[in-house]
Amino acid sequence: MTTIDFYTHCADRFEVASKLVAKAWAQHGSVRVLTDGARGTEEFGRFLWLWPATGFLPHCQLASPLVAETPIVVDHALDHEGPAAVLINLNGLPPPFFSRFERMAEIVSLDEADVASGRERWKFYKARGYEIRSHNLSARA
Repeated sequence: MTTIDFYTHCADRFEVASKLVAKAWAQHGSVRVLTDGARGTEEFGRFLWLWPATGFLPHCQLASPLVAETPIVVDHALDHEGPAAVLINLNGLPPPFFSRFERMAEIVSLDEADVASGRERWKFYKARGYEIRSHNLSARA
């Protein structure tokens, strides 16, 4: 069963997601990031080119001819055919394919709408019997 971690009180969702992407890539060899739309895919992809400033996180979209060779896939498509180790959800809804993954990270910012959406996703997973771990990032600031 998929292990689900909620990272809450995030001042910068993209920075938290990028740190998780780097960790997942190092530990599992692949990671899938689900964004909330084409704009989110473009913005997070651009962020990965800039952060971390001294590193590089090789990534592409699902439609790329290099997808089979690229360890990090960033896309808003609601399907997934590749490796299923770690999924990072930047979408406001539970991914329809999340149960294929060993681990999933949900990232919830300080924005009220995002907090409400995060609560709904928490309830969705909990109602289906998934164990959820919570990480309050405000406590680490």
